[in-house]
Amino acid sequence: MPNPTAAMLVIGDEILSGRTRDANMHHLANVLTERGIDLKEVRVVSDDPDAITDAVKALSQAYDNLFTSGGIGPTHDDITADNVARAFDTPIDVRDDARALLEAHYQKSGQSLNDARLRMARIPEGATLIDNPVSIAPGFTLGNVHVMAGVPRIFEAMLESVLPKLTGGSPVLSQSLQIMRPEGDIAGPLADLAARYPDLSMGSYPFQREGAFGAHVVLRGTDPERLDAAMAELRKAFPE
Repeated sequence: MPNPTAAMLVIGDEILSGRTRDANMHHLANVLTERGIDLKEVRVVSDDPDAITDAVKALSQAYDNLFTSGGIGPTHDDITADNVARAFDTPIDVRDDARALLEAHYQKSGQSLNDARLRMARIPEGATLIDNPVSIAPGFTLGNVHVMAGVPRIFEAMLESVLPKLTGGSPVLSQSLQIMRPEGDIAGPLADLAARYPDLSMGSYPFQREGAFGAHVVLRGTDPERLDAAMAELRKAFPE
């Protein structure tokens, strides 16, 4: 059976402007690889209602899971929740359980639950809350879409809440070999190896070091025996 698939939707003008560097994609890719869930696509969109809605529709239909990051805070440009709801044609409003979490949190910290903060309790009808142990304001899961914060520390904490509920597959294993030859020299043998092992993923990542050209060749797959066999052939073709 093939592994479950996933996509990620990164939302925010600050990412596209270069003001903020996204770290969540790297973290998500590593975690999903360990869980045997194949991350197939990552898309970045602006804080535009139609862009968010269209991307959620397309990606949630194409993959088993969709993870979003960004746009669920208290400010006017935090519009992710509304547009995920719109993608599913689902009503959204302040929900009692989310409101109770925020009320307890802000009462404890001596702050008021004003209208801006209350925006973070707007949850689509039928969604399941995602726990946020860092700053309390919850994310949510609606269908196969997991909506989480953009702040890396909060995103990572929310993801830990989601993972136990997901169906995983076989973890993807990898082995790598550094070959001190230009890519043009290794392309032919590597293509032949890939043809003999169609169940494995093979990538070549070139570098230049002290005037010499080389490449890191990475083999990935779920079957350790096949991976070992392919790597043995690669080492034989390019002995150190």
